[in-house]
Amino acid sequence: MLVRIDHIEMVVKNVEEFVSFYKQLGFEEILRTTHHHLSVEMKLPGPNQPVYEIHEVEEGSEKVGIDHIAFLVDDMQKTYDGLEANGVKFLREPHLVPASGRVLANTRDPRGFKVQLVSAKRDAPQAGARGTNPFQEHEH
Repeated sequence: MLVRIDHIEMVVKNVEEFVSFYKQLGFEEILRTTHHHLSVEMKLPGPNQPVYEIHEVEEGSEKVGIDHIAFLVDDMQKTYDGLEANGVKFLREPHLVPASGRVLANTRDPRGFKVQLVSAKRDAPQAGARGTNPFQEHEH
C-alpha cells in the first residue's frame, strides 16, 4: 500500500548551488552519495517530511528539472504484486539500490513521467557504495 510521498528527485547542473539555496530555506542535508554522480538528499526539520533529492545532471544530458516523485510503501513485494495484478506495468521488478540501501520499483504514468515506489525499510549503504547515512531515525 502506498503510504505517503517519500521523495521528489530533481536533476540540476550545480548541486552545491541548490543545496546552499535549500539550506537557506531551512532544509537540512541528510544524505550525500555518488550514485548518479553527486546526489544530496535534504528535508525540512520534523518527522515524516518528504525528502528533496538533488542529483547532478549526467554528462552530455540537458535533461534538468523534476525527474520523479517517489511514494513510500509499507510492503514492497505485496504492493508491487497487487499493482501489477491491477494492470500497472513496471520497468523492472523491485530491486535494491546499494548506494541508498533502498528497494525500489519504477513505473510510468500515462504521459511517461516516472513514478517510483520505495520500501519503508532502509538498510545502511552497502560496502563500496560511497555515501553517508547520518539519519538513522529518518525513514527515507
